[in-house]
Amino acid sequence: MSLSRPLNQLARPGEVVRQFTPNWFTATMGTGILALALDMLPGHLPWLAALAEGLWWFNMGLFALCSILYGARWVLYFDQARRIFSHGTMCMFLGAIPMGLITIVNGFLAFGIAHWGGIAVRIAADLWWLDAAMALACAWFVPFLMFTRQDHALERMTGVWLLPIVAAEVTAGSAGLIIPHLGATAEARTMLFIGYGLWATSVLPAMGILVILFLRLVLHRLPGPDMAVTSWLALGPLGTGALGLLTLGAAAGHGLAGSAGAALAQVAHGAGVIGAAILWGYGLWWWVIAMLATIHHLRGGLPFNMGWWGFTFPLGVYAVATLDLGTETGLAMYTVLGVFFVGLLALFWLLVSARTLAGAYHGRLFQAPCLMPEAGGRESAPGSTLASPA
Repeated sequence: MSLSRPLNQLARPGEVVRQFTPNWFTATMGTGILALALDMLPGHLPWLAALAEGLWWFNMGLFALCSILYGARWVLYFDQARRIFSHGTMCMFLGAIPMGLITIVNGFLAFGIAHWGGIAVRIAADLWWLDAAMALACAWFVPFLMFTRQDHALERMTGVWLLPIVAAEVTAGSAGLIIPHLGATAEARTMLFIGYGLWATSVLPAMGILVILFLRLVLHRLPGPDMAVTSWLALGPLGTGALGLLTLGAAAGHGLAGSAGAALAQVAHGAGVIGAAILWGYGLWWWVIAMLATIHHLRGGLPFNMGWWGFTFPLGVYAVATLDLGTETGLAMYTVLGVFFVGLLALFWLLVSARTLAGAYHGRLFQAPCLMPEAGGRESAPGSTLASPA
């Protein structure tokens, strides 16, 4: 990284706030899922556990910083900030906010209980309800804006359309982690069935989007280099969909009481494992397609932008679902593949983090596409004008 003056590519430092957009929350998504994935690796090595927890602490600070900057943009530049609702790409990244938060919520269970006991569980549960409300707002209102205010076309469609939808199923999967810590309470039962509702709110529309995405790729070929990484986003709804079925199915026995509840929980658990295995297989197809698409674009150069964080979270949730399938089924193939995916995730995270730090230091990455007059409601790459090999 050059030691020239920080933010030297911005007209003034205040542009960091004016140009701050929610795609920065994808960095919290990628960092958070890496922390959780490392914690799930077999062997439970002490140094790896310490690294995972350190990443979680770092991610909380990163999420707080992003929240302050984005909140300041709405306070100081309200008229410019609200233009996001008409922008066909940047508006999708509103879904990154609840998805980034849920990695912190899950971290309170993975790392916080050892420090604060039941208080960590209570914090996780309270934040979960907030996250569920945010995820539902994205799932309902962002598509409505697509229907009414934004300019979309099939040839410009990418996997970015999935972002506001997938947030709800990410929250659903987290419910399955919290419920066992709540016991057979009314809150646990309510969270269980809301979790299944959130899963359906997300997975079923996402399946429809994936069908349209396949059609778009057949008719109009791969998107341009600036949006090449969006091929990885298809892994998101399949990985989190599988994980949600696994965690909710496992949690059903904790949230349901009585003989009828026990029978229902047994069905939920078995259906969760089978359903997750099916979604996992579909996800493997998309993973191979994403790898091939990336290799195809690398031959002509793949310019860096914040969209590169798409390499991390979708792969991360797919890796976690793979490891969980290994635990549930006892099959070594899932565990071996899960470890491989986590290793690939770590490599992607290191690469994208280094490029992001360099771009942020110089200010290259602080430019909001929704403020560009020529963009209007049309879709453009997140930071595409700043794409750089640096």
